[in-house]
Amino acid sequence: MEWKEENNQLKRSFEFKNFVDAWGFMNKVALLAEKMNHHPDWSNSYNKVEIALTSHDANNTITERDRKLAHQIDKLLS
Repeated sequence: MEWKEENNQLKRSFEFKNFVDAWGFMNKVALLAEKMNHHPDWSNSYNKVEIALTSHDANNTITERDRKLAHQIDKLLS
């Protein structure tokens, strides 16, 4: 599944083998987001992670920062 634009957010769902793999992915995303100073809205349930990206300081719209973070998140999976 690719990122989709919905309600002024970039959204994507990720599914992993188990909770530990999902949590490990979230840790990697957290470090990346902190480095970029651009933090996602997300949730986790067992092996699933839902991420939504929007720029709150740009009136909750999708900006180039969101697209860059989405691209970097995708690179974590390759």
